[in-house]
Amino acid sequence: MRFLTKLRGMLCDVSKRTPKFKQVFKVIVALLLLFQTTIYAQQAGPVRGKVTDEKGEGLPGVSVRIKGAAGGTTTDEKGNFQLNVPGSASLIFSYIGYTVQTIAINNQKQLQVHMLVDNSGTNLDEVVVVGYGTQKRSDITGSVASVPKNRLSQLPVTNIMQAVQGSVAGVNVAQPSSVPGSVPSTVIRGQNSITANSGPYIVVDGIPLSKTGGSLNDINPNDIESMEILKDASAVAIYGTNGANGVMLITTKRGTTGKPAIRYSGNAGVENFANMLEPRNAEEFTAKYVEWLRQTGQEWPHEVPVKNFGEIENYNAGIHTDWMDVASQTGVFQDHNLSLSGGTENVKYFVSGGLMDQKGVVKGYQYKRASFRSNLDIKVTDFLNIGTSAFVSNNNYDGGRANLLNASAMSPYAQVYNADGTYKIMPMDPEQLYLNPLLGLTTDRIDRNTNINGNGYAEIKFSGALEGLKYRMNIGYTFLPKRTGSYIGRAANDLRGTAETFSSETNSYTLENLLTYTKDWGKHHIDFTGLYSAQERNYLESTAGAVGFVNDELSFYNLSAGATQTSKSYKDRYALLSQMGRINYSFDSRYLFTVTGRRDGSSVFGANTSKYGFFPSAAFGWNVSNESFMKSVSWVDNLKLRLSHGKSGNEAIDVYKTITTSNTNRFPFNGISTIGTGAGNLGNTNLLWETSINTNLGIDFSVLGGRISGTLDAYKTNTSDLLLERALPIITGYGSVFDNLGKTANRGVELTLNTRNIQNQDFKWESTIVFAANKNEIKELYGDGQDDLGNRWFLGQPIQVVYDYRKIGIWQEGEDFSTLDPGAKAGHVKFADLNNDGVITPEGDREIIGQRAPKWTGGFTNTFHYKNWHLNVFIQTVQGVTRNNPDIAYGDQAGNRNTPREIGYWTPENQSNEWASLEYRNTRGYGFAQNASFTRIKDATLSYVFNPKALEKLKLSGLTLYVSGRNLYTFTDWIGWDPETVHDTRGSGNWVNNYPLTRSFVFGVNISL
Repeated sequence: MRFLTKLRGMLCDVSKRTPKFKQVFKVIVALLLLFQTTIYAQQAGPVRGKVTDEKGEGLPGVSVRIKGAAGGTTTDEKGNFQLNVPGSASLIFSYIGYTVQTIAINNQKQLQVHMLVDNSGTNLDEVVVVGYGTQKRSDITGSVASVPKNRLSQLPVTNIMQAVQGSVAGVNVAQPSSVPGSVPSTVIRGQNSITANSGPYIVVDGIPLSKTGGSLNDINPNDIESMEILKDASAVAIYGTNGANGVMLITTKRGTTGKPAIRYSGNAGVENFANMLEPRNAEEFTAKYVEWLRQTGQEWPHEVPVKNFGEIENYNAGIHTDWMDVASQTGVFQDHNLSLSGGTENVKYFVSGGLMDQKGVVKGYQYKRASFRSNLDIKVTDFLNIGTSAFVSNNNYDGGRANLLNASAMSPYAQVYNADGTYKIMPMDPEQLYLNPLLGLTTDRIDRNTNINGNGYAEIKFSGALEGLKYRMNIGYTFLPKRTGSYIGRAANDLRGTAETFSSETNSYTLENLLTYTKDWGKHHIDFTGLYSAQERNYLESTAGAVGFVNDELSFYNLSAGATQTSKSYKDRYALLSQMGRINYSFDSRYLFTVTGRRDGSSVFGANTSKYGFFPSAAFGWNVSNESFMKSVSWVDNLKLRLSHGKSGNEAIDVYKTITTSNTNRFPFNGISTIGTGAGNLGNTNLLWETSINTNLGIDFSVLGGRISGTLDAYKTNTSDLLLERALPIITGYGSVFDNLGKTANRGVELTLNTRNIQNQDFKWESTIVFAANKNEIKELYGDGQDDLGNRWFLGQPIQVVYDYRKIGIWQEGEDFSTLDPGAKAGHVKFADLNNDGVITPEGDREIIGQRAPKWTGGFTNTFHYKNWHLNVFIQTVQGVTRNNPDIAYGDQAGNRNTPREIGYWTPENQSNEWASLEYRNTRGYGFAQNASFTRIKDATLSYVFNPKALEKLKLSGLTLYVSGRNLYTFTDWIGWDPETVHDTRGSGNWVNNYPLTRSFVFGVNISL
């Protein structure tokens, strides 16, 4: 066989060099091919098998080809195939979105093939969503990143951004609080605006989710098929005023042709604190109190070393309470999802339902979500397609909550319960500063919202002279009702009883008219997209409250029973009208051009402006690897250069900020409560957009047969006409007014590198590295060349900085601090005299210590495959972050408060040069800034995909079992709960968000029928 193949190749080569005998050689080659095919058919035998995806589910439509010979087939709707194959041949399996696999038959009659998700982004024929359409990856000129499919499909998360975190270059996802149901914050390519929202614009199935009142909690992660992130001007300009901070495009799963496929995915697990910042135990707490008394020169108030009478009984009885254990519990969660998909050539459907239930690690915290989705696509005629994408999602955050802040502050000798079993309101009686952390569990509290979303489309394809022309109409409607209610009664230390209810509803609609035209002639390709769209959102809310109830029986269900009634309501409307045009042109798949222009008119801008802004962009791409001079460079598979430049906008303000409004105030007049008005918002009718100009240079590459591939981007963004509040003299009656002021600059570099390190038949090892560095800078503020010290905004510096004194140690006994820092004592923090004037002052001795946004971020993913076993390990790193540390900065409240045992204190004996004395009161407001950089083993997942042949008796087409761990370990110099968690230690903020990072362990199963 090999000899015949080689001979046929030689004859073909000779025929090209000898035109005179070309026809004769053609006949000989044809006879050899016929002879070879006959021998091949005689030697071939039937080979059967099944191809499964990353979840172990049958994968339909996979191309199965015989290497080096004619013949092939595709898998059926359950992933099965049958093909006559010689025992010594090899089969090539390929499918869009998955890596190509070549498997030697070696006389096997039954095969199981597990396709691996292609996360390299080098599949040039892969279709990628780019906004108002799709493109082949090879034709994209802008910076478009696809979230790795294994992150979307193999991680048990409640919010999809938890899976994206750290896995896409240039996308910084932070989790400042781990409260169940909380939504992570996301910034793409740094912060452009100083005060405006910096989050990306989110679009689901072509219809906006942003600005409708909904959130990503409304989208079941199990329903997501793909997720693209648009980053540069060429990619985001099509979204105009919504594109300044990047765009996230989410596509949900849809039906495919074939028999109905039933899939179940479920997981359950436990979680606990990833790092416990433990308070001092009983012995350490009393030692600290005794030392505090000594340092402050006081006598013991009791015969025992505790401060409050309420602690004496437990001290004498030797009873110690672990308050962190009292306020916390083992978190438990479960998630169940069931889907049905299938269809015919004319009708395709996908229906899914999900239930998620999470009980948090802090008592009382919980989150439940119930969701239902129905996606339908119908081919009505050869020229008309219609479809829907509808979902309903209900989020439930009900329940009173324990106060972790108070739990960390309690004395170990404080009493949890009264004699009758009720919670003791002041466990350290008579100390009233810290109440029992469990009192919140006695309150009635509901917090629920529902997202009812219905989208539809109709698409007409023209033929004849208009072939290539399509018209599509998208209609989206969102109804989002929200309801909260709370009642705080006697058991929670409110002797009068306080009740409040809140309800709101948001109605949003989107109407889009899209006209597209595609034409190919010769080596030329052109496509055009035109858009005319309208968006509107109407919001209404009402609040009612009452104080003074006879008892706590009625909770918040009868506000009229309260002695004092309050109420208020609010309504607003937002509208956007847009037109957009985009032209893509390519020549010979080598030279690519994209030109885009979008015009937006927004209702938020003032009467003295046109309300419209125009946002153009242009991009060029060069597929260098398609040039003739690259054919001899066999080790280069793909090489493309990209260059883009364009403008995008940001509305940056809420509705009605351009209008001067008054506030209502209630005051007594002649003994009667009267309503009056006072200065509210001072409007500016000349306000316009914040405008960002972006330039991006990118390289896409793949070498050594796809063994190494990746993307490198460098960008710069200049933003002007920032919407800032300018301070006004108080004599005007207004404190500030919005104005177009200031400029910022953002620049950075991003790298994504994919490698296939080992690729054998039984064992494969793949890696992905992502890296992003970003630097933003304030170029101008108010036009006077001055910094804004009050807001910590400095020209030439990043937007978010830490500005403070420089700590150089602790004053020790015997040192002379009387001149430099007259108010200091031994044990106080020693600061540097930066201006060398001989005295520490706020004006001359503070400096920029660091920045709160990371200087660079990275991710490292390793995936190992051994037969049916698969292991994925992901490591995340965030570097160059500086934050004030409140866990160090807070005091112990005159000896009352417990403090973390990890944080020491100075004594005359230990002469610490790191920790201040207990007597130190921090009158300068020093923030104790620390390096908040970290490297984290973010998640690891081990899965086993069962052999389909072993599942036949169970009537299953696929079964995968997996175990996954998240937030496994963090390497950091930070002292505290977690360097990413924002923890309020003074109680002045929202204490309910004092919820540290959690570590979880999950067991899950995916089943296909």
